Amino acid sequence: MAKPLSSKVLRVGVVHGGRIIEERLFRKPASITVGQGAKNTFFVPDPNLPDKMLVLEYTRTGYALVFTEDMEGRVRLGSGADVDFAALRAQGTASQRGDSWVLGLSEQDRGKVTLGNLTLLFQFVVPPPEPTAATLPASARGSFWTGVDRVFAGLLSTCMLFALTLAFTTALSPMPTEEELKLEELPDRYAKVMMPAKPPEPEKPADKPAASDTGKTEEKKPEKKADEPIPAAKADATPAEAAARKAAIQERVAQSGILKILGSTGGAGGGAFADVLGGSSASNDISAALAGAGGVGVATSDMLGGPGGTGPRGGATGEVATIGAIATKGVGAVNVGEKQEVAVKAETKLEAAEVESSTVDREGLARYVKSRLKAITSCYEKELKRNPSLKGRVVVRFTIKPDGRTSDVDVEENTVGSDAVGACIKTLIKTWTFPFKPEEETTVAYPFVFAPAS
Repeated sequence: MAKPLSSKVLRVGVVHGGRIIEERLFRKPASITVGQGAKNTFFVPDPNLPDKMLVLEYTRTGYALVFTEDMEGRVRLGSGADVDFAALRAQGTASQRGDSWVLGLSEQDRGKVTLGNLTLLFQFVVPPPEPTAATLPASARGSFWTGVDRVFAGLLSTCMLFALTLAFTTALSPMPTEEELKLEELPDRYAKVMMPAKPPEPEKPADKPAASDTGKTEEKKPEKKADEPIPAAKADATPAEAAARKAAIQERVAQSGILKILGSTGGAGGGAFADVLGGSSASNDISAALAGAGGVGVATSDMLGGPGGTGPRGGATGEVATIGAIATKGVGAVNVGEKQEVAVKAETKLEAAEVESSTVDREGLARYVKSRLKAITSCYEKELKRNPSLKGRVVVRFTIKPDGRTSDVDVEENTVGSDAVGACIKTLIKTWTFPFKPEEETTVAYPFVFAPAS
């Protein structure tokens, strides 16, 4: 049983080919691994070494030496003599765990492990004191205010204070209320835009003056023209002038647009308004006239003059034709059926994937790809509608990260005859996240074989 370490730390040196390539002091306890893998504690690019080899294992009880039958070395336990690995196995000092043997270590133990051209030396030493960072004295370091430009800081503070005061004053000041514009205060330019001037009407010949019973002729007052400009409002206008100008504007508005139509009067027929509202006179109230207006009805075949109908129609009877009765005549019949989309089905087969790692769950990889096979097949079916002769094999190479996501997705082979199929599959694989997490980045080449369904 290994004893817990308290005052000493582990020191490890690596010798390869008779040269010391690295020496490290582990102030924090950690397991030590050696091999060709980049994620090992000591990376040694030797083809004769395995990818990862555990030499010193750290647990809650302390450090333990882990060695196999292929390793050679010796250990000095405490102040005793050196003991090689064969003697440790024979004496039962080391406990067997699978193909390896485990030996607990204490602070007084040291040893050497050899595998081929690699030699690893370890011992427990008192850690040297950590170097302290050099600091300047307080007088040399200064303070925050010593590095500030005081002139600039003063100007900046003044500008900020002025901006805050202006914003606060603007927020508290009441918004000006805009008085409603009266009709007589309407500027002439707006009146001209709302009521465009009418073209001048030709002058009518003047009627002869009619003689009255007293023998005097009645004088006619001159009529105002529709396009005669309305005098502008004056600041010192009298109430009579303002009332006259208001009456002129109202008359002008009444003579333009729909107001003139609704207010027009006719002879015996009652004018345009009477025609629309069903014979009501122009002198009646508009609301009373509108009360006689009916709603909008829906025409039927009887109203359009069908057989047996009583609605208004021409001299001859007619029938309402439906859309289905419309047909073409000529050389042949024309099919006017609905547009139908051609159904296309395809078959996708998965071949054995090429995985560059022995630790990846191949069954889990195959299950995940099969669950996404429908989306992969849709990429092929989309192009199969355009070209029914497409078929072939697509090989996609991608890398699975330790978090399960994919990267470096690329189409390695495409014999289908359409680059769009490979691009679609590449886009789908970029979004995959595998449920298993490999220890390191693993490259996978997955082939898909496409063919139209028989």
